[in-house]
Amino acid sequence: MTSQETTLTPATVNSAAFGKAGFFSVDGKVDAQPLYLNPQTDTISGIRDSTVFVATENDSVYAFGANSGTQFWRVSALGQGETTSDNHGCSQISPQIGITATPVIDRQQGPSGAIYFVAMSKDSSGHYHQRLHALDLKTGAELFGGPKEITATYPGTGDGSQGGMVIFAPGQFAERAGLLEMGGTIYLAFTSHCDQRPYTGWVMAYNAQTLAQTSVIDVTPNGNEGAIWMAGAGLAGDTQALYFLDGNGTFDTTLNGQGFPSNGDYGNSFMKISITGQLAVADYFAMFNTVQESDSDEDLGSGGAMILPDLTDDQGHVHHLAVGAGKDTNIYVVDRDNMGKFNPNNDSAIYQEIDGVLPGGVWAMPAYFNNTVYYGSVGSPLKAFSISNARLFTSPTSQTATSFTYPGTTPSVSANGTSNGIVWAIENTSPAVLHAYDATNLSHELYNSNQAGSRDQFGAGNKFITPAIVNGKVFVGTQNGVAVFGLLQ
Repeated sequence: MTSQETTLTPATVNSAAFGKAGFFSVDGKVDAQPLYLNPQTDTISGIRDSTVFVATENDSVYAFGANSGTQFWRVSALGQGETTSDNHGCSQISPQIGITATPVIDRQQGPSGAIYFVAMSKDSSGHYHQRLHALDLKTGAELFGGPKEITATYPGTGDGSQGGMVIFAPGQFAERAGLLEMGGTIYLAFTSHCDQRPYTGWVMAYNAQTLAQTSVIDVTPNGNEGAIWMAGAGLAGDTQALYFLDGNGTFDTTLNGQGFPSNGDYGNSFMKISITGQLAVADYFAMFNTVQESDSDEDLGSGGAMILPDLTDDQGHVHHLAVGAGKDTNIYVVDRDNMGKFNPNNDSAIYQEIDGVLPGGVWAMPAYFNNTVYYGSVGSPLKAFSISNARLFTSPTSQTATSFTYPGTTPSVSANGTSNGIVWAIENTSPAVLHAYDATNLSHELYNSNQAGSRDQFGAGNKFITPAIVNGKVFVGTQNGVAVFGLLQ
C-alpha cells in the first residue's frame, strides 16, 4: 500500500486526465513487481531521478529513471556459458525461468544501498543453479562477494533425502514468493514446478551484509510436497516471526503433547516461523479437512498471507491477526498469538473463518486499507470486507462490476493517509486491463485502461503482476516491459 499519494486521487484518476504515459522495454517477462526508489543521481548519466528497478525472467535487472525513462544500468545474473532455466514442462512459469520473485531493497547496505534477488539458471552441463544476488543500487555491481550459490540440507527422511538429511535440489524448485528482509536478514521460500516430485517445503535465511546462510527450515522434512507458492506474494513478518500459507503436502495428523505434528510435517497449513535463533515452527493452523484438501489439490497455499494492523474490539482488547485464503473459497483469520493448530473434527479454535465467500478460490494476495480487506478470487468480482469489533464482515460491503478471470487479482491501494483511497487491480486478459476503483465503494470504477480505446493498452496479461503506485505514477509489469501510467500533461 502507498499511504502518501497526493497526486492520484478519485478526482484526478479518469480517462480524460489519466492514462499510459510511458513504457520501459526489457528483455523478458516481468513476473516480479517493479520496485521504486526515491531520487538518486546516476553515476553514469549524472541524471538525478527516482529509480524503478525491474527484474525479468531472462535473468536481467534494470534500473530506469522513473521520470526520464533513461536506462541507468542493466545487469545479467547469468554465469559464464549459462542460460535461464527451461520451464521443466510446467506452464506456471514459462517459457523460461530466471528471476520470478519480487526483490527487496535495503538503502542502508553497501556504499549506496542494495537490491537483493534470487536468479535461476542452467549451465552448459545441464546443471541448475539458484543464486542469491545483491547489487549496488547506483551501479548494479555485485556486492558482498556475491552471488551466493543456494544450497541446503535439513534433518529428515522425506522427498530428496539421503542418509537422514533432506537435500535442496536447485532444479526442483523456483523462488516464487517475494523476498522479505527483517533485522538485517533476507528470507527466501521455494516452490516446485507443477507439483513435480521430489520436493518439500524450504525456507531459508541469509545475512544481508555477507550473504552467508544463517538458518534453514523444511516444513515437510519427513514427507513430501508442502512448497510455498502464494501466487508470488511475499513472506509476511512481524519482527518476531514469519507467516505464510503452505501448499498441499504431507500433514501429520498424529500430534505431540504440544499439539504439533509428530513428524514435523505441516503441508497445507497457515504457518508461523520463529526467527529468534534458528528458524523453527512457533505455531500453526490447519483446517480439520487439511489432508482431504491436499489430496484433491485444494490447498491453502495458492494465496498469500497478510498481517493486519493491531485491531481493538468493543471491550478494548487488542488483537494481533493475520488473514489468508486459498482454493477452498474460505477466508481464514488467525490470532498470531494463538493460531489454533489442528483439530480433526472442526476449526473451532481459529479466530475467525468465513466460509464460501471467495468462489473460484484465491490465487492472489489480499490488500488492506482503512479497516477493510480486499480480495479478488477467480472468476469473481473484487470484494471489500469491512472490519468491525476486530472481525471481518461475513459478506462483502462492496464489490466490483467486473469479474476477474484466472488467477483473480492481487489489488494494491494508494491513499493519502486514510483519505483518497484508490484500489488498483489488473485483469489478466488480452489485452490486460488496469482498473482503478474508489476504495470506499468498489462499485464505483474510476478508470480502466480500455476506456480510451487502444491509447492505454499494454499487451497481454501477466498473471503474477501487481501494480506499484508511487509519486503520481502506476507501474505495471508486462510480457516485455513495464507500462507507466500517470496524469496526462
